[in-house]
Amino acid sequence: WAFNLPLSRSVDLTGAILTSLHVVDNAQAITVTFADGTQSAAQVAVEQPEIDIAVLQALSPPQQIVPAVLGNPNTLNVGDDAYVVGNPFGLYSSMSAGVVSGFDRVFEPEGSPAIEGLIQVDAAINPGNSGGPLLNRAGQVVGIVTGIINPTEQEVFIGIGFAVPITVAGGAAGLPPY
Repeated sequence: WAFNLPLSRSVDLTGAILTSLHVVDNAQAITVTFADGTQSAAQVAVEQPEIDIAVLQALSPPQQIVPAVLGNPNTLNVGDDAYVVGNPFGLYSSMSAGVVSGFDRVFEPEGSPAIEGLIQVDAAINPGNSGGPLLNRAGQVVGIVTGIINPTEQEVFIGIGFAVPITVAGGAAGLPPY
């Protein structure tokens, strides 16, 4: 199957893009769309299944790349604003708002090992948000959305979502830790 990752924000000037591995795992083709509308085929350059992170490399990035501004999740506190950007249920470029609800959480995706050290948020996360950024109030990327807890059989947000801190996720792309 093919996967289209719209409005991708590079983490560096080479066109490297962080996302959740489960989003692109087993994809036969990946297309990313940059903020200027430029589209490019992409391939998975690095996989870190233990933290559900993939680094994508755009094969034909735009000439001018403006990387996302990364923040320090270690400066966050419970109650701080949290924003999630993604495409829930196919609704292109949606944003939801909430607060940081906790830190150092453990999430066990169905059929996968547990992921530790996550940021918990109550911003609405639904199918289509995984792999998108978790932003702080300043618009800085502080995490990569990885999943939700849902005690029901329905694929809807109950109020508990998780993100891999950017200080951990960025290591897959060779970014230095804070």
